[in-house]
Amino acid sequence: MRAVILVVVLVAGCGGAAPPAERAAGDSTHMDRPVWTGDVSEEAFAALHRLSAAEVPPLEGDTIDLADGTRAYLALPEGPGPHPAVLVIHEWWGLNDHIRHWADRLAADGYAALAVDLYGGRIATEPDDAMALMREVDEDRALTTLRAAVAALEAHPAIDAERRAVVGWCFGGGWSLAGAIAIEGFDAVVVYYGRPVTEPERLRELDGPLLGIFANEDTAIPPPRVDAFAEALEEAGVAHEILRFDAVHAFANPSNARYDQAAASEAWEAVRRLLARTLRPSEGGA
Repeated sequence: MRAVILVVVLVAGCGGAAPPAERAAGDSTHMDRPVWTGDVSEEAFAALHRLSAAEVPPLEGDTIDLADGTRAYLALPEGPGPHPAVLVIHEWWGLNDHIRHWADRLAADGYAALAVDLYGGRIATEPDDAMALMREVDEDRALTTLRAAVAALEAHPAIDAERRAVVGWCFGGGWSLAGAIAIEGFDAVVVYYGRPVTEPERLRELDGPLLGIFANEDTAIPPPRVDAFAEALEEAGVAHEILRFDAVHAFANPSNARYDQAAASEAWEAVRRLLARTLRPSEGGA
């Protein structure tokens, strides 16, 4: 679908820094770099997130090494496969056990789920730390990690990476979109209230349909921004569905203390329908 390689300038949805130059170890210049927080200040953005203290069920996957030196969490379904693949991108806290559990949930649905780590092994439990980790995310390195994750999926004998999707929440929602724009071959893209892209020419790089999940009471990504995103997708000719819930930002984040069970469950069923339709059509996905 691509005539040229797209250089992505989007760094992260739901927070993210402008691409920095290479920094020496210990360099703290990233602390002065702005992060994208939508239509609110960094302080107000941080207040939209509360970390859940709920315990996660026992995890069933394994940690694997990627070719770029990072580590990822792989959850496989039962049976020999090959299983269709879902790339999972964490929210702003990092690759914690809540995200790993979500990969397990995808595996229970029959997908090989690989949850990447864009924070280099670090996990935040306080908003200030999460903001600092987002500032350190380097665009080129993050895309290298995503490409390494796709390569790992392609190399695994139990995975059919030719059938693949990507899903992310908030920070990860923005990277879900950015990754699908920059990397060919994603059959479906799920963006949970990630930073929208409103340039149709960039959205034309998407290879599969997009499901966008947003909150009507989200002050960081308010309805007018979502409207502009939907209009750009329409102009780009990208098949898409935009769902809007009467909820607050991050209402469906796996790690969110203010998780909205009803809205999150409805959104998740839409995700499951999209994955079944695009990744498992021969099995009756509708």
